[in-house]
Amino acid sequence: MGKHALQKQTVQKLALTDEILLRVEKPARYIGNEVNAVVKDKEKVDVRMAMCFPDVYEIGMSHLGIQILYDMFNRFEDVWCERVYSPWLDLDRIMREEHIPLFGLESQEPVKDLDFLAITIQYEMCYTNILQVLDLSGIPLRAEERTWGHPVVIGGGPCTYNPEPIAEFFDLFYIGEGETRYRELLDVYKKARREGVEREEFLRRAAKVPGIYVPSLYRVEYKEDGTIRTMVPVEDGIPATVRKEIEMEVSDTYYPKKPVVPFIKVTQDRVVLEIQRGCIRGCRFCQAGQLYRPVRERDVDMLKEYALDMLKNTGHEEISLSSLSSSDYSKLPELLDFLLGECSRRNINISLPSLRIDAFSLDVMGKVQDVKKSSLTFAPEAGSQRLRDVINKGLTESVILDGAAMAFEGGWTRVKLYFMLGLPTENEEDIRGIGDLCNKIAAVFFETVPKEKRVNGKVQIVASTSFFIPKPFTPFQWAPMCTKEEFLEKAYLTRSSIKEQLNQKSIKYNWHEADVSVLEGVFARGDRKISEVIRKAYEKGCLFDAWSEYFKNDLWLECFDECGLDIGFYTTRERMPDEVFPWDFLDCGVTKEFLAREWKKAMEETVSPNCRMQCQGCGASRFGGGVCFEDRGDGYGT
Repeated sequence: MGKHALQKQTVQKLALTDEILLRVEKPARYIGNEVNAVVKDKEKVDVRMAMCFPDVYEIGMSHLGIQILYDMFNRFEDVWCERVYSPWLDLDRIMREEHIPLFGLESQEPVKDLDFLAITIQYEMCYTNILQVLDLSGIPLRAEERTWGHPVVIGGGPCTYNPEPIAEFFDLFYIGEGETRYRELLDVYKKARREGVEREEFLRRAAKVPGIYVPSLYRVEYKEDGTIRTMVPVEDGIPATVRKEIEMEVSDTYYPKKPVVPFIKVTQDRVVLEIQRGCIRGCRFCQAGQLYRPVRERDVDMLKEYALDMLKNTGHEEISLSSLSSSDYSKLPELLDFLLGECSRRNINISLPSLRIDAFSLDVMGKVQDVKKSSLTFAPEAGSQRLRDVINKGLTESVILDGAAMAFEGGWTRVKLYFMLGLPTENEEDIRGIGDLCNKIAAVFFETVPKEKRVNGKVQIVASTSFFIPKPFTPFQWAPMCTKEEFLEKAYLTRSSIKEQLNQKSIKYNWHEADVSVLEGVFARGDRKISEVIRKAYEKGCLFDAWSEYFKNDLWLECFDECGLDIGFYTTRERMPDEVFPWDFLDCGVTKEFLAREWKKAMEETVSPNCRMQCQGCGASRFGGGVCFEDRGDGYGT
């Protein structure tokens, strides 16, 4: 970690007194000093920064992106990076009452005294928590009110692909993967401070670093109907389009061998091994599948080395393979053979999310879960074949039923199924198809497993539905979204169709809350006008909106009324083909023309083959590597 990293022989003076720590739930969230946390001599670094996940410690500590960037920043000799999470509601109240500023976990010193506050924005419902972090830190909420006396506030993560609803709260955004440009940005910052230039001049220079978006340097003009006429830089030299940053050499880049080990149980208490980035599948509802193109695989020998080092350096008893579609990793059999050999000796569990349910995957899972066969997860997303073709899921009913049969033969008795309601072109037959499919899977169990071999004599099918939210940079970015009432009608119809099934006693049904989905829909495709609503909602007490027990829908509706904004404008309105979107100034690698073609094909119920079968000309080949340059024999690969 560099020569300035200190041995933790002395415990840091804590920001919170013992008396306060004893008053709050889980005080270990706030004391730092965990195994592998990095403490440096602040006098020997030039730049101090805090990496923030704007949610509670347990969720933030599970986030791989922060682990990678924390490791990267602390490898720089001149940088000390700390961690910050949203204080839970009990501590939030105490900090306000006693005027305690928010602090970094490593130094226990106020965030406001650091150079950068970098916030990862993973989901839209954390927006009021971002304001909480700024507010508790003593940083003005609006970027325009900040001076050199405040840290530079930078945002990154998937929600920055439409940063406009939160644009006024950030000095700048980093668009894309963090491994490539941060070093250059920090050097621009150091030079600006040495030269004593104004903060605005630093932002101007930062805007010329590839992948950096500075909202204050762009002007938005609207048409009479509320849609965007233009969005242009306010002066010469500022790029009109900001292209995402992408790390093409994913085997030769930063990855933590010594991730920080939490004191308390967190959401994902395990070693996470990212095996590849991107996805070849092209599901039309999926934002990640477009944003992270092209697929880039990590070298299998690198993964073997890192897996062993991370297990040794953390003491975790589980390792998880992280990817959008793990089955598509070309060296998966070799990697799993290696891990099965190493992990079985050490009694370490292997977790395999995002696998397709095929013979190979089930064989692997059978080996991995030999002792305790937990539930298997399928994600058909839609109940009918017609709708699965619309969304380009590439999954037929026979594949699903065959997979279920193999799973039941292998000893599994619990299957989780994930669906979406409110997808484009959805009709009653598609919704009823969810109940039909669940029933067929239950029937497969009774046909496949003889009575004498059935554990407790039954099978459990758990069907869960979420509500479809159109996201930027997907073919469905033009699609109208359902109202709350329409969503609930669809959920009731799903429930009643399940109750009509012969095997209904074997089927359990859960659905998400509609209010939260509607608000997420506004944030996903919102423009700069939404900033005022978010600020008002925070001032009225909205916080931890992603936590259903704290979500206050009535307050949000109040704020939209006060700001004179119509929720339906952002959600239920179908976008015209030529509409300028709030995120059109960003280039995520796939072209708007490609997304429009996929939108048209969705309306025609036409399936597009995956990237390895046939190139669809999405635009990601310009990055010069990954799956785009594999030899597929179609004339596109090399």
